[in-house]
Amino acid sequence: MAPLVDRADAIFHLAAVVGVRKVMDSPVTTIETGTRGMDMVMNLAARRSLPTLFTSTSEVYGKSVQLPLREDGDLVFGPTRSLRWSYACGKALDEFLALAYHREQGLPVTVVRLFNTSGPRQSSQFGMVLPRFISRALGGQPITVYGDGSHTRCFTSVHDVVWALRRLIGCTASRGQVFNIGSTSQISILELAKLVKQQLGSDSPIEFVPYSQVFDADFEETVDRLPDLARVHAMIGFEPRTQLVQTIDEIVRHGVAKI
Repeated sequence: MAPLVDRADAIFHLAAVVGVRKVMDSPVTTIETGTRGMDMVMNLAARRSLPTLFTSTSEVYGKSVQLPLREDGDLVFGPTRSLRWSYACGKALDEFLALAYHREQGLPVTVVRLFNTSGPRQSSQFGMVLPRFISRALGGQPITVYGDGSHTRCFTSVHDVVWALRRLIGCTASRGQVFNIGSTSQISILELAKLVKQQLGSDSPIEFVPYSQVFDADFEETVDRLPDLARVHAMIGFEPRTQLVQTIDEIVRHGVAKI
């Protein structure tokens, strides 16, 4: 990576293992990809003091129920026997490393926590819920909802996310800080399945599958996620503008990625 960094004006560090299914199936890869990759990026960026933006995740909030989730709120993880939390803990460690480089070496780094980014060409391969639902609805297959579908998420258009990332990387006041980037429109997973059916005019039935049939017995799911966007709004004027139905339509137009 060193020669690539030498040619760079700034670094967007977005690389990570993606999807709960992949995290559960490949925990060693999940942990090593995050920690080794982050160590390499921070070390090389610090040599040239390059503006760097690190994409963390809403997963770091773990089982916190203090909604809306604030950047300075506590992070609540489950036990280490539940590999569900390996990704979240790894990302939290990466945040600590980024902020440590900023404090000790003055690295101009900004940390963002993304909340369920979705959009065209997103793969359904590793369980990303929106493209998975759309793919099954388009194919007339049952739309499988894990658990009872009551847990809620806030889906954010990739267009809105990119708008925010581009502005934060050039905002000197954002350096050394952590920002939520997401939507404030909550929807349960069951209601999401119904919305996909309605939007696509699909006859696919909705089927409920216990977590124990999909993941191991120690799997734990977070119940609700809702970001507090006050900090990022104050910094760059960010407000999510793309409605969820627009994102669904766009995914359908482009086709759901299979890889």
